[in-house]
Amino acid sequence: MLSCIRALCNADIEVGFKIGKDVSLPETYIRSVENPVKNIGGNPPSERPILAFFAGGLHGYVRPVLLKHWENKEPDMKITGPLPHVRGNANYLNLMKSSKYCICARGHEVNSPRVVEAIFHECIPVIISDNFIPPLFEVLNWESFAVFVMEKDIPNLRNILLSISDERYIEMHKRVKKVQEHFIWHAEPVKYDLFHMLLHSIWYNRIFQIGHT
Repeated sequence: MLSCIRALCNADIEVGFKIGKDVSLPETYIRSVENPVKNIGGNPPSERPILAFFAGGLHGYVRPVLLKHWENKEPDMKITGPLPHVRGNANYLNLMKSSKYCICARGHEVNSPRVVEAIFHECIPVIISDNFIPPLFEVLNWESFAVFVMEKDIPNLRNILLSISDERYIEMHKRVKKVQEHFIWHAEPVKYDLFHMLLHSIWYNRIFQIGHT
């Protein structure tokens, strides 16, 4: 078992995830098996008036801190608990598509489906989850299309996002659109989709192990 490569959604180095050995799996919602690219996309940068968006349950220790500092504090920070169930899903997706940055704060575990949802809707993921190893990090430069904020820096979240220049944001938006294909499951695998990318991660880590034995 010591040489086994584990594929884990909870890719947390504090609870045993081994960089160079284990593979980080993305958490995804498959909304349409027949058409996996249905509803993917979002508004262009000029039509995203919301600076940052988060809506969700308050499980874990990070999300209550996020709401304590940012719920109803700034008009361009849409930070709230769960949306009402009536048409809540449509509102949630529309808010993602209208936001520059989507907050992906850890819950009970380090990973969240919001990371992939944000990518699908061209909303820059803002990952607040210390010790989280993002999926496909072996080949994707996450810092080119996502923002990583330390949990201790939540009180300064808005200033961190406002410090990102318009030019930098536009470039990140372009890159997040480019990486979408790598996070899509297809009924029949398609070149460079998530199935192939995960196989590549497993192969990469196996080669890494061989080189260090």
